[in-house]
Amino acid sequence: MSNPNVGMNNDPVKQKGMFRFLGAIEKVGNKLPDPFMLFVYLAIFIILLSWLISAFGVTVIHPGTKEELPIKSLVSGEGIQYILESMLTNFTSFKPLGLVLAMMLGIGLAEKVGLLEAGIRKTILNAPKSIVTYAVVFTGIMGNLASDAAFVVIPPLAAMVFYAVGRHPLAGLAAGFAGTGAGFTANLIIAGTDALLAGISTEAAKTIDKNIIVTPVDNWYFMMLSVFVLTIVGALITEKVIEPRLGKYEGKMGKELAEPNPLEGKGFKNALLAGLAYLVVVAVILFWPNSPLRNEEGGIIPSPFLNGIVPILLFFFLTMGITYGVTVKKITSTRDIPKYMGEAIKDMAGYIVLIFAAAQFIAYFDWTNIGIWVAVNGAELLTSLNFDGLPVVIGYVLFTALLNLLIFSGSAKWALEAPIFIPMFMILGYHPSFIQVAYRIADSSTNIITPMNPYLVVILSFMREYDKKAGIGTLISLMLPYSLAFLVIWIIQLIIFALIGIPFGPGIHMNL
Repeated sequence: MSNPNVGMNNDPVKQKGMFRFLGAIEKVGNKLPDPFMLFVYLAIFIILLSWLISAFGVTVIHPGTKEELPIKSLVSGEGIQYILESMLTNFTSFKPLGLVLAMMLGIGLAEKVGLLEAGIRKTILNAPKSIVTYAVVFTGIMGNLASDAAFVVIPPLAAMVFYAVGRHPLAGLAAGFAGTGAGFTANLIIAGTDALLAGISTEAAKTIDKNIIVTPVDNWYFMMLSVFVLTIVGALITEKVIEPRLGKYEGKMGKELAEPNPLEGKGFKNALLAGLAYLVVVAVILFWPNSPLRNEEGGIIPSPFLNGIVPILLFFFLTMGITYGVTVKKITSTRDIPKYMGEAIKDMAGYIVLIFAAAQFIAYFDWTNIGIWVAVNGAELLTSLNFDGLPVVIGYVLFTALLNLLIFSGSAKWALEAPIFIPMFMILGYHPSFIQVAYRIADSSTNIITPMNPYLVVILSFMREYDKKAGIGTLISLMLPYSLAFLVIWIIQLIIFALIGIPFGPGIHMNL
């Protein structure tokens, strides 16, 4: 049997209070509509709000053009025409849609043929025992390349690895879940998350500056460093806090670690070689004299290379995925390639439906000029209260971290927040990519403690393989130290980058 005190609080009063608190969060969160319907309701709200505000003849001075803009009503002849005529273009021209679907053609193929899972297994299973904790957290963080699939692959695998080396399996599961969930936004490689958020940020930023573009690499430097920082923090929390609390595991595991498939190992090796060859070719073209991938001055910031980073990454993942698939016999003909790509896009059906509603809401927010009105007045209020600088950004981080307890979907939440906060912070002089970083660290940190996380129940089922008495309180109590530690260390890292002037991505700093 496992330790009966695993992850539990034996004080019935405190336990009751903790469950009451979690129950309240879950109850409130469950009353929120589905993200699609949430944006439908918000679009209706903007329609009615535009009619109400415009009735009072409200105007706003655009901080960039100095033009006086009226609040336009969608409940008018012009507004109804706009709603009907723009509905399709609002959807099809919404930048995140094309960016994410293009990335998923490559990443999805790699995931469907088994390359990403093979990479996860090789990373964890081949790690020396002395660094297995670091390997688990690192793999969890990097696992966001596999998107939500990482939640059901990495934590149970990490639990089995810990058990195999004589350590408590729940500690391994917790470390894997912490890396996968709380470290979700960090990565060494530009992933679908970068493309998705950058597209939404660009749409919101154009409210203030029509020429500004947030690219998928704008947070790259910050997120690359975050991988190593969070790996260390997550491993230390596991070894110094979680494992001592859990004690020695005395139960028996229901499942044993499967032996690595030699063909998978060969496929993974071939995929790495193919990916390396691809990167070498790209590097040669990039640094070739008068390269078409560099700008007119010969630089890379900005350049066609950065502007075209999504298709470059698409072909990178296609190259590795196809190589792996052919090696392990998952791809036996050219017909298999579009089949797997199609399956990957099928998995994005919910996202596509969500974007249709989110695109309308954002477009209405922009067309009515309510977005710029809220941003200007919000910025003036903060200025009048002398509440600016980094403290207001940190306040925004904490607000988003708490909001994540009620709204789990990162893309939906950013589509909701970006049209309000990006213009407001741009007026205060902050770069939209900097505010996007602030959002990302807040959104990820509390992923593992929000009852709205649909994978919380999945992780709980994995936990019960080792502790039959484990409940939601057990899971939250295990994950809370990671969540708080990740949030605090990320805020510190954000402050250091901002104060020292370290770029968050190529040419990206805190201020515009």
